[in-house]
Amino acid sequence: MAGKGGRSRKLRATPGTPAGAARGAGPRGEHDREGFLALVTDAAEAIVRADGLRALGMRRLAAAIGYAPNSIYNAVGDLDQVVLRINARTFGHLRDALLAATRPEASPRANALALADAYLAFVARDPAVWSLVSEYTTVPGAAFPDWYAQVLAEAIGPVDAVLAPVIPDPDTRRQAVAALWAALHGLAALSTSHKLAMLTAEPPQVLARMLVGRFLG
Repeated sequence: MAGKGGRSRKLRATPGTPAGAARGAGPRGEHDREGFLALVTDAAEAIVRADGLRALGMRRLAAAIGYAPNSIYNAVGDLDQVVLRINARTFGHLRDALLAATRPEASPRANALALADAYLAFVARDPAVWSLVSEYTTVPGAAFPDWYAQVLAEAIGPVDAVLAPVIPDPDTRRQAVAALWAALHGLAALSTSHKLAMLTAEPPQVLARMLVGRFLG
């Protein structure tokens, strides 16, 4: 997006600022790196909510925040990295929602059912942004950054904690968490894409509870 005088705004370092904490002059004032990441993530989420996954592109994103595309490439990375930032934020919100759904005094079964309900409710509240988790694919074979793997592990953590009393062996529990998470993820994806109705008229909440109940025996 062109600034005054026809020049694009670029993220620039201020004197005495470490390279990893570059500051830039944007339309809302100066941003350190974390502030710039938040600015990019907010704008990308807004684009996806308004016009869907296919509308998200680097040029449109740059125009939305009033910076040159190169500023995003330099501070965040390519579009894959932008999507990972959005997904990391989404996983953080999901972790909070799952933690809020469980009660220490409840049985593992009751908490597991509550997690299933909370998971589906979370996805249904923001299906457009969730589509970045379920539909967007990064470059084949590309490794996820360590920080992203950590955020995903933290989102899955509440499920592991709920299953620990009934599946004490860590390796078996890890497999169980992965299987249950994948099953609920698939159910949520079918539901938000309106493809679940082709299989059954049952609401996803009923199927999720049946799945968890059968899973726990």
